[in-house]
Amino acid sequence: MAPPNPPPTSSELIVSFPAEHVLLLTFNRPKQLNAMTPQMSADLRAVLNWFEDEPSLWVVILTGTGRVFCAGADLKAWNNDQQSGITNEQEDVVANVHGFGSVSRRQSKKPILAAVTGGAYGGGMEIVLNCDYFALPEVKRGVIAIQGGIPRLSQIAGHHLASEMLLLGRTVSAADAQGRYGFVNRIRSEVALEIVGNSPEAVQATKRGLVLSQEHGHSQMLLSHVWGEECKSVYKGNNIKKRAPRWTNPAKL
Repeated sequence: MAPPNPPPTSSELIVSFPAEHVLLLTFNRPKQLNAMTPQMSADLRAVLNWFEDEPSLWVVILTGTGRVFCAGADLKAWNNDQQSGITNEQEDVVANVHGFGSVSRRQSKKPILAAVTGGAYGGGMEIVLNCDYFALPEVKRGVIAIQGGIPRLSQIAGHHLASEMLLLGRTVSAADAQGRYGFVNRIRSEVALEIVGNSPEAVQATKRGLVLSQEHGHSQMLLSHVWGEECKSVYKGNNIKKRAPRWTNPAKL
């Protein structure tokens, strides 16, 4: 099978395929703690949009070079905009439908994982799922966790714990993120390989159901889910198995 052919990217994002059906995206600005630039965000948007429609890829992992996963937005780029008189931050937030790094508000039908051994701060925290240390320190810098982190953390951790983390800007450990706040499932595990061991149609339909459950009540979510393309792919495809399966790429309908 020929390897997937992703769109070209700059040196700020490394694209690789560590295992069958797995896409690995590595932030590559270690000297700048992988702070997100407009170029890196554009690279992520192009590759992730391509990933959504590439049937041979079932899961994507985000990671970073160096000692920090992502330190948030590159403030040098932001300051340059300010010096140039460009102050359209609110318009940019609304126009960027997929959020920070084209990830924090992305409603993908495929699983998006983060593999992090260092820290994740600000916007980096808004896109990470599995990290050693977490922080939303925006209030300490005079800004806001505006790219989707506030409602997501409030839904997962509840109002009081979300308020503690957001209003204090405090860093929390992976153990607290898992045991107290509840937004980490497992620490350092081969989740991606476990996911691609399952039916891609079933995984994508389930992921779509999770996304819909954040937007609608139970009845509307059920109707939207059961009549959606992802569920149709499950029931009309060839991947419903009774014995030990060998999964194939999702069927095109």
